[in-house]
Amino acid sequence: MIDINGIAHVQLSVTDFRASRDFYHWLLHEMFGMTIQYDSARAFYCIGARTGLLITPADPALSADGFNQRRVGLHHLCFRARSNADVEALHAAMVARGGIAIVRAPETGAWAPGYYSILFEDPDGVRIEVNHVPGRGNLDVIGEGPPLDAAGFGR
Repeated sequence: MIDINGIAHVQLSVTDFRASRDFYHWLLHEMFGMTIQYDSARAFYCIGARTGLLITPADPALSADGFNQRRVGLHHLCFRARSNADVEALHAAMVARGGIAIVRAPETGAWAPGYYSILFEDPDGVRIEVNHVPGRGNLDVIGEGPPLDAAGFGR
C-alpha cells in the first residue's frame, strides 16, 4: 500500500483570469496566508498548508458553457480550517469584502461529528467550501469498520 501525503495541487481553468486572480489572491494569500509561487498573466499559484492551487485561463472556445458542478469533473473544493472561529472569520471577511456569492453561511452538517462549514463560489461559480471538523472526524467514527451511508451527499 502507498501512504500518500495529501493532494499536491489542484489546477482550475478560469474564464476571466483577472477577476479570478483577484479573488484567489484575496482568498489564498490574504486570508489563508499561502505563499505565491507563480503570478503572471497566465498563471497564479499559491502553496501552503500541504496544499497548492493553480489557476490558468480557460480556452475561450471551450468555456462558453461555464462551470456546472453536476457535469463530469470537479464538483467543489473544500479547504480544512483549524477551528470554527476560522470559518466564522472567513465569513465575516467575505461579508466585509462584498461581491462574493455565499451559498451557505457557516452551519453545522451531518457529514462528520462537529462538522462546521461555509460554502461560497468563485467568479466562475466553482463552489468552495471551508470546513472545520474536530479531531479525526469520520476516521474516529468508522475506524476499521464499513463505509458510512452517503445518502446526504451531492446536494
